Amino acid sequence: MSWFLSHYPLLGALAASFKIIEDPLLCHRMQISVAAINMQMREIYVNPHARLEQEELRFVMAHELLHAGLRHDARCGGRDPYYWNVACDYVINAWLLEMRVGRMPEQGLLYDPALKGESAEAIYDRIVADLRRYRKLSTLRGVELGDILGEPGWWASSEGMDLDEFYRSCLSQGLMMHQDQGRGYISAGLIEEINALSQPPIPWDVELAQWFDHFFTPLENVRTYTRLSRRQSSTPDIPRPLWVSDLPDDNRTFGVVLDTSGSMDRVLLAKALGTIASYSIARDVTQVRVVFCDAATFDQGYMAPEDIAGNVKVRGRGGTILQPGIDLLEDAHDFPKEGPLLIITDAQCDRLTIRREHAFLVPVGRYLPFPPRGLVFRMH
Repeated sequence: MSWFLSHYPLLGALAASFKIIEDPLLCHRMQISVAAINMQMREIYVNPHARLEQEELRFVMAHELLHAGLRHDARCGGRDPYYWNVACDYVINAWLLEMRVGRMPEQGLLYDPALKGESAEAIYDRIVADLRRYRKLSTLRGVELGDILGEPGWWASSEGMDLDEFYRSCLSQGLMMHQDQGRGYISAGLIEEINALSQPPIPWDVELAQWFDHFFTPLENVRTYTRLSRRQSSTPDIPRPLWVSDLPDDNRTFGVVLDTSGSMDRVLLAKALGTIASYSIARDVTQVRVVFCDAATFDQGYMAPEDIAGNVKVRGRGGTILQPGIDLLEDAHDFPKEGPLLIITDAQCDRLTIRREHAFLVPVGRYLPFPPRGLVFRMH
């Protein structure tokens, strides 16, 4: 801890806020083979039986402190805690090796050069796609045990939100001090993540609006000489153009594949459809191709944006199968080849293969059962 306070400002403030516990009996009872962290209790546990050398201790301490500063427990959401812990370990250890903070111990450390540069979210998506390969991996706590301790969701309380803000500010202020004092190299990926955490997240509806702007640019007024102005009666030899608006063409549309199974939250569904309708009208999208999916597929054809919300009925017929609805739109002769798709689902669906531009709209805390290629907007 003294070394971080005096030599490594990036993690100095975080190190000062935690108590280090080296109790072999307590570590044995908590199944901690090397180390673990409890952000709620502000405690870091180090098992002295691991017999770590000084350089290895620095690496382990930095590893646990980055879990706290990067708020990995709060960012877990609805993911499996162990596999999320494994994904975060891959990211942290790659950064610490790149920055040469201490020395990586041989036991309990996850590192794969092929995953360098990937985010924890992206690595988690890889893991859940191949659980057999990652099931028996070991963190600093042990095999199939995460080194992030604490009650799930504790940070959502008033005390937890205060600590959440405190840990974020410690890391962002430590970054400023580290750079101002020229105390050593910091990975670009870590700097980017710290800066991202210090900024408030973009609301999902704003992100969705940006997605609409990408595909549907605003219609502009253009000049035309096809119809004479009345003002020209006095000076017929001087042409004066008229300003007319562009007319939206038939390709100015998109497809909505909508999960209408009984597991969909009706309030969120209404909010999503209302947002889609308002954005479509604002961007001169006159018609939207809509497909409802639960256990079967129901093609609703083209609908006016303002009519979508009033015609949706949650059927509640069991599991959700979305692939036939996507295939229907991709193969439809009356749907533009360049038309994007927006898939609204609670993520309790089948694995999807989508060939064209697309995005997902899912409730916050839910995760698709496959690595998504398109953007994912999380509504709440």
